[in-house]
Amino acid sequence: EFIYSHNVTVDGREILFHIWDAPNSQQTEDGSSEEKRIQWADSFVLVYSICDRASFNILPLKIQFIKAAKEGQSQEKVPIIIVGNKRDLHHQRVVSSEEGRLLALSLDCGFYEVSAAE
Repeated sequence: EFIYSHNVTVDGREILFHIWDAPNSQQTEDGSSEEKRIQWADSFVLVYSICDRASFNILPLKIQFIKAAKEGQSQEKVPIIIVGNKRDLHHQRVVSSEEGRLLALSLDCGFYEVSAAE
């Protein structure tokens, strides 16, 4: 796990982001580590690889878990963005852009495809 900090100016206001990069493989069996991450965060960006079907297939469960933990406490919608990474590896793609868009739409999330390499 890593925590990154980043300052950005938006509409003349300086905003400090703390980004908790928590690989899926480091969660505990009882989910307590994941629950801790969810309570700590104000919004979520869930990244999958367009070349890895398993990383895409886990998203609905992750999003349901997040929504149950965060939205159950308040009436506010929790901001969640789904990001398909590795767009530059289109020749290895196993998850279509349309699948990503449809999943995001069905779960009321934002959606983007990006390439970290670009």
